[in-house]
Amino acid sequence: MQHFEHQVAVITGAAGGLGLALAHHAASLGMKLVLADIDEGALAVAVQGLSADGTEVIGVRTDVSDPAQLDGLAAAALQTFGRVHLLFNNAGVGAGGLIWENTANDFQWVFGVNVAGVLNGLRAFVPLMLAQGEPAHIVNTASVAGMLAAPLLGLYNASKHAVVGISETLYNDLKLAGDAGRSVGCSVLCPAYFDTGIADSERNRPDTLHNHAPLTSSQSAMQVQLNKAVKSGNLSAAEIAACTFDAVRENRFYILTHPAIMPAITLRAEDIALARNPSDPFTHKPQFKPA
Repeated sequence: MQHFEHQVAVITGAAGGLGLALAHHAASLGMKLVLADIDEGALAVAVQGLSADGTEVIGVRTDVSDPAQLDGLAAAALQTFGRVHLLFNNAGVGAGGLIWENTANDFQWVFGVNVAGVLNGLRAFVPLMLAQGEPAHIVNTASVAGMLAAPLLGLYNASKHAVVGISETLYNDLKLAGDAGRSVGCSVLCPAYFDTGIADSERNRPDTLHNHAPLTSSQSAMQVQLNKAVKSGNLSAAEIAACTFDAVRENRFYILTHPAIMPAITLRAEDIALARNPSDPFTHKPQFKPA
């Protein structure tokens, strides 16, 4: 995609953090917006703010883990604007602690949003993008956690590794779809720490998936370290959004917004290539290592 004005963007997890930053950047380029989020109140505030600035925008309360709700989101986008040119599968949540201390509820919640949410988005939107025959692009939000395996983030790491794998497969699948597939690009967004709001994602956990036991010491330690890390990030959500749109314009697949993390990614790739035991992922950033 080279041109954004008057095009239609769909963004999940759009009521705050990176999703809201993507929405504001898209609006600054003259795009029409379909915003989705599970937090209906925050979504209404986001829609009202963008609309007041003159953006054509609708909000659709959406639980991305529910396939039917993604179908409804696609239907609302088509009914309102008739086309979808840019899809951000951006909604995400996290749970931490020693991996054996994560509960079945943790697993269902994290994988339901982070993995099923992306797959549901692709299933609902890729066919209509292909049928349009117009330039389009898909951005799946992963994380550097999709390329590293830091301790105390087992479920989150696994879910984001899945998003990277899904996105790489999507890239190759689109090549098999002929001329229609060549009109649709895709990228995977892998930022490092920045203040995105994911440290507070527990606020949107469904009641049926809440844990009733208190946090373990490892889960509490991870929460403290995560809050510290996201607050220390040297890029804002707005800057990440700008980098993302640059990558879409350039049809760049891997969106790696924090160059300082590359030595850690390279070290892990070398471990795999040389069949070495895993290195400490915090070798180059020891200040972020949880106690």
